[in-house]
Amino acid sequence: MAVADTQNPLLGETTCSTLLQKLQEIWDEVGESDEERDKMLLQIDQECLDVYKRKVEQADKSREKLLQALSDAKHELSSLLSALGEKSFSDFPEKASGTIKEQLAAIAPALEQLWKQKEERVKEFFDVQSEIQKICGEIAGGLNLSENPVVDESQLSLEKLDEYQCQLQELQKEKSERLHKVLEFVSTVHDLCAVLGIDFFATVTEVHPSLNDATGVQSKSISNDTLSRLAKMVLALKEDKKQRLHKLQELATQLIDLWNLMDTPMEERSLFDHVTCNISASVDEVTVPGALALDLIEQAEVEVERLDQLKASRMKEIALKKQFELQEIFSHAHIEIDPEAAREKIMALIDSGSVEPTELLDDMDDQIAKAKEEVLSRKEILDKVEKWMLACEEESWLEDYNRDDNRYNASRGAHLNLKRAEKARILVNKIPALVDMLIAKTRAWEEDRGISFIYDGVPLLAMLDEYTMLRHEREEEKRRMRDQKKFHEQQSPDQESITTSRPSPARPIATKKAAGPRANGAANGTPRRLSLNQNGSRSMNKDGKRDSMRPMTPVKYDAVSKDDSGSHISGTEPISSSP
Repeated sequence: MAVADTQNPLLGETTCSTLLQKLQEIWDEVGESDEERDKMLLQIDQECLDVYKRKVEQADKSREKLLQALSDAKHELSSLLSALGEKSFSDFPEKASGTIKEQLAAIAPALEQLWKQKEERVKEFFDVQSEIQKICGEIAGGLNLSENPVVDESQLSLEKLDEYQCQLQELQKEKSERLHKVLEFVSTVHDLCAVLGIDFFATVTEVHPSLNDATGVQSKSISNDTLSRLAKMVLALKEDKKQRLHKLQELATQLIDLWNLMDTPMEERSLFDHVTCNISASVDEVTVPGALALDLIEQAEVEVERLDQLKASRMKEIALKKQFELQEIFSHAHIEIDPEAAREKIMALIDSGSVEPTELLDDMDDQIAKAKEEVLSRKEILDKVEKWMLACEEESWLEDYNRDDNRYNASRGAHLNLKRAEKARILVNKIPALVDMLIAKTRAWEEDRGISFIYDGVPLLAMLDEYTMLRHEREEEKRRMRDQKKFHEQQSPDQESITTSRPSPARPIATKKAAGPRANGAANGTPRRLSLNQNGSRSMNKDGKRDSMRPMTPVKYDAVSKDDSGSHISGTEPISSSP
């Protein structure tokens, strides 16, 4: 029964004492000696001690592992809190108590929650840094966007995240500004290409393929290189626009000049309104699409070339027209030229081919411009000469009127002649002051330019000096006539009728007076060198008014000497003797 219990220890409770008792029974039955029994018991005690030692060592190692795990957990908790920028964790007490396993069990949920928070924070950092890297790459234009950013997991605080977010906001703002600049540049390029007649898409995609309309706004390149190339392209297109406009305006000016030269009809001119409409426009004012296209400029160049060839064939006609214009300018300015010699010279130059047609016309244009300047410089003096001549003609008319014995008769138009005589007397009284002023201004003009003021081939000062001398002679003649008349009246009152019907001894009998002024005005104040009737430069009609239809062609001053001034007095007046 005992043996059976030993073999089946599970049938009863097995303890060390029961096993020792069973061992002693076996020893008793076997007959083991006490020495063997002591030896065996010592061995059993040693083996039990070794088992306890191993268990204690194992328990100690397990405790060390738990302590290390607890330390690692605490260190990890501290690291997570530091990385996340948290000073403490609200769900975990600062000073934990209890066994090691209890402390590990208490710290595990905190670690799990911090790990989850860290993963979320890392994702936020990754998203922000990815967007920053993307925008920086778009700005730089050369960064490989396929590489993911590396998140520093030791710096996951909210403050650091805010820094990245602020940096992202600044970059987004810069991106928006750059995109706005890019769109402005693209719009400017579009407008310039439209005006210049250039393919916009081919031009803008040379800078970057993303700038065409097929891509979205956010996909357009905003890199420094793109902005720089766009700015250079805009400058180049603006310079091209400026040069084309300048070229077109030059062509338009040439067209207008050629049209004016050849009297081109308005119907033909209207075909190039699109060219001439911008002749005075500034660069910014030209915005019509195709207004500065190359084909339009080439069309204008072809037309200018055609008109130049036509102008060369009509050079003689144009040159003579300009010569006539120059002649008219000189004629109005009373400057004598030899038009026939000038025309012959022009024809000779054209026939010889020694001068370019454009050079000849330019030279004639320069002459016309200088002639106009000369006219302006002479205008004030010429106006006063005109007034002087008008006054002299009125003086001549007044002399004739005063000699008319029937001037006070109640004939038709007598009252009109009376009014004219009153005005003429006022005007005649101003002649001396007018002559003095003319002399002063003419001398000033000559001193300023160092040349003589020539009026119809005659020095004006010589005309004025001769007029002054003749006026003085006329006054002397009048005074002598008055003295002679008084003398005759005193000698013989009976001879008064004879005196009035017969010329004075000093003046030969004159032919019947004409209605106009005397031939050269030497006796009545009209400027002698203008030869009013003798030359046909000025004449009087039957009403006493000037005939302005005739051109003024004065006699050369050299042809009339001061010594024989009395010999050019009108034949209608008696010639008086010199004082």
